[in-house]
Amino acid sequence: MVVNQESLRSDATRSGTEGTVAISVVVPARNEEATIAAVVERSFQAFAELERSGEVLVVNDGSTDRTGAVLNDLQERFPALRVFTHRRNRGMTAALQRMFSASRGDIVILIPADMESDPLLDVPTLVRKLETDDLDVACGWRQERRDNKVLASKVYNTVMDWVANVHVHDGNWIKAMRREVVESFPPLRSDWHRFLLMIAVHNGFRVGETPTFYQPRPAGSSKFGWERIPKSFLDVLVLKFLLTFSEAPMRFFGGLGLVGLVISAAVLLYLVLLYVFAETQQRPIFIAAGVLAVISVLLILVGFLAELIVTQGERITQLEKQIGARNVDE
Repeated sequence: MVVNQESLRSDATRSGTEGTVAISVVVPARNEEATIAAVVERSFQAFAELERSGEVLVVNDGSTDRTGAVLNDLQERFPALRVFTHRRNRGMTAALQRMFSASRGDIVILIPADMESDPLLDVPTLVRKLETDDLDVACGWRQERRDNKVLASKVYNTVMDWVANVHVHDGNWIKAMRREVVESFPPLRSDWHRFLLMIAVHNGFRVGETPTFYQPRPAGSSKFGWERIPKSFLDVLVLKFLLTFSEAPMRFFGGLGLVGLVISAAVLLYLVLLYVFAETQQRPIFIAAGVLAVISVLLILVGFLAELIVTQGERITQLEKQIGARNVDE
């Protein structure tokens, strides 16, 4: 039976007692009735080829076609298939967050539901790359890609290389991650599924890539378009800020404030010298320097407030860990 929203909590409780498996394949799916069966079947075939235990997790993300019915049938054939249903489309990030928290594998592999990636070929390739090169994250690199998103993908990869030092050719594609990488992710927001590598690199994990199979999707249509580019650019700036300054916000706000105070002081000194030696006043510049000084002081005060918030957040996190440890001991 497909798990609905109301049963997610009980499912999470059960998963904690069922032990771990070697590989978890996570598949976000929306209106993929024509391909989801092949993805699931070939994922389990890949586990057999690798001679590893495995599970497949699928989020049926508000599908309006027969995706849910197909998954119902598949669950009767594959006991290790776990399905979660979102009653409405909540997006890939929410789907991945749900599957990451529920997965039990030592290796977690993200695979699309459209069969552009063949799990039977790509799952073994990613696992072997991960283990052979002793990586924390192994990314696929689509060979001979032929679709209308090649240019958008190049823009994305260039920005990620420049902003986040993510040196891969195809960062928004399939990837295999060790358990500790997945557990290091903060709560994912918006479209942050595109920036998993950015978070992993920031956290110090080793990332590599390997060429992988690519084929055009055999059915259905892509859920992404060019409109995602400006949204992604804004998201990457927000995430870069949070990763860099979330633990030390005073460095950002205080730094801006100090720069503003220095500029304001330099302008005021110039105006004083101008008045003393040339007996001339420039009132608009004086007013602008005064306003800049006030804004700079406010930025420094905001930095102090942000530091207090971060400190309290860390204390709350420590208390939650202590309470959780006590509950386990009891």
